[in-house]
This record gives sequence, C-alpha cells and structure tokens, in this order.
Amino acid sequence: MLIGQRIRELRESKNLSQGDIQERTGLIRCYTSRVENGHTVPSVDTLLKYARALEVPLYRLFYEGSAAPKNVPLPKPEAIHEWGDSGNERRELRNFAKALSRLDDRGRALLFEAAKAMARRHGPRSAAE
Repeated sequence: MLIGQRIRELRESKNLSQGDIQERTGLIRCYTSRVENGHTVPSVDTLLKYARALEVPLYRLFYEGSAAPKNVPLPKPEAIHEWGDSGNERRELRNFAKALSRLDDRGRALLFEAAKAMARRHGPRSAAE
C-alpha cells in the first residue's frame, strides 16, 4: 500500500479535512494533497507530524491491521524529542522569544525580510518544511 493512500484513509476515517491536517501539522494543504495522490514521498520527520496530527502511532501509517504487529518494539510517545524541549535549547528558545517580544513593527519586518532572504539563498530543505 502506498503511504499517501494510508494517510488519506486514516484522515478520512477520523473525519478530518486536509485543512484540519494543515492546522495540526503546519504543512500546507497542497503538500498533503501531493502526498495523498502519490506525487511526493514525505520524510520521516513529516510522517511523524502526520502521525501526531492523526493521533495514531507511527506504525499505523504503514500497517493496516487493527492490533499492533508482533515482535516490533514501539517507541514511547515521550521518546520523541522536539527542539527546545529541555536544557540549553529551552533557555535559548526562551531568550529568543524575549528578544522577539521587544521588537517593534519595523524591527519585526526587518527580521522577516532577512529570514526570507536567507531562505531564498539556501533553498528549501524539503517540500514539507
């Protein structure tokens, strides 16, 4: 079974639209459409986003049975690490948020323009991000 078909089946079984998935994952709607129609193969990180959005364990994106497959260790939900979850990353993120909160409209506009220029220069890492 193609991964896109499985994502569509799970999404529709939960009565979610592609727009709902967009809100839950941050992935644009047309990207989800491309995945579901087999035009794009998502990365593992993107598959994790879909699994979280669909509220299913990651293996369900690959496995059609109702029970977990035998002899396959399943990751614990707390094992998923997001940047900024702990330690120095959390402090760095908090300091960054404080600095951003002090910017005025002009400073924010300048920062966004700089980020756009850097993104154009380096190009996208993947279609999902």
